[in-house]
Amino acid sequence: MSQRNVLVTGGAGFIGSNFLPYFLESHPDYHVINLDKLTYAGNIENLQELNGHSKYEFVEGDICNRELVEKLFAEKKIDGVVHFAAESHVDNSINGPAEFINTNIVGTFTLLDVARKSWMNSPNEYKSNFKHSIFHHISTDEVYGTLGEEGLFRETTAYAPNSPYSASKASSDFIVRSYFHTYGMNVVTTNCSNNYGPKQHDEKLIPTVIRKALFHENIPIYGDGKNVRDWLYVLDHCKGIDLVFHEGQPGGTYNIGGKNERTNLEIVDAILTSLDELKPLNSGSYKQFITFVKDRPGHDKRYAIDATKIESSLGWKADETFDSGIKKTIEWYLKAYKQ
Repeated sequence: MSQRNVLVTGGAGFIGSNFLPYFLESHPDYHVINLDKLTYAGNIENLQELNGHSKYEFVEGDICNRELVEKLFAEKKIDGVVHFAAESHVDNSINGPAEFINTNIVGTFTLLDVARKSWMNSPNEYKSNFKHSIFHHISTDEVYGTLGEEGLFRETTAYAPNSPYSASKASSDFIVRSYFHTYGMNVVTTNCSNNYGPKQHDEKLIPTVIRKALFHENIPIYGDGKNVRDWLYVLDHCKGIDLVFHEGQPGGTYNIGGKNERTNLEIVDAILTSLDELKPLNSGSYKQFITFVKDRPGHDKRYAIDATKIESSLGWKADETFDSGIKKTIEWYLKAYKQ
């Protein structure tokens, strides 16, 4: 495929800032525009390695600003979208759901609708120079709700979101789906499990555990710590996104998971065991800082993804095990926290 002008939304966030350098290196003929509002979750310093890159430009702005989005599509001749931008922290959605409804639902609709009008003459009819255009929506496994002790989330699993965050993401997934079935727009959706790795925001579990341990602060564990998540190394996720963007079936959804189920307690134990070896305390273990706190409302018990579809149809597989991925992650944060 020749020159592409790809709009990446939320590229200064955790996954986006890992995706952009990988994507640009993998596709040197692409021109990439990163649209990010730079809320608390976006950090422009995460993209320092792209300073001066001839095929990359940054635009500070809001995906809900239709005038801005229309201007970008027209001026930059956008023919591909990778849509990361979202409010994503469950605790924040419990305390202030309005921002999640606005960004995740209205923002996604705005991008989709501008893309449709830019790329298409009418339903099922693309403009001649936009026949290869694609809208890739990044979603989450949280839209499926919670699992019991057995079973996995599949692309066919019924949606059952339990938090304002996951409900807003489920809503945006449905809007994306509707643009395929109603207008014939080329859309794909990926639903991922919990990501971890470099550049993740401090509020998330793994950075919080590392940071609080290093600064000898209490490490809060919700409830009994037995909630289970499937952990996916962020670069493995980025490789999956790239594959689906280029080779995914129009209208298709793909689950991307790491096959690394761990309880929160197991995650904390693995991190603190590593820190005991890498940065030993004068006496005792970092595990002395573990503190159990009241569980969050509506805390889903278990998530786990079946990634068979993307593995069998597109040949994706995770390169990192949890042990190798968490080692790289801890080493990155030790440097970030200047330890």
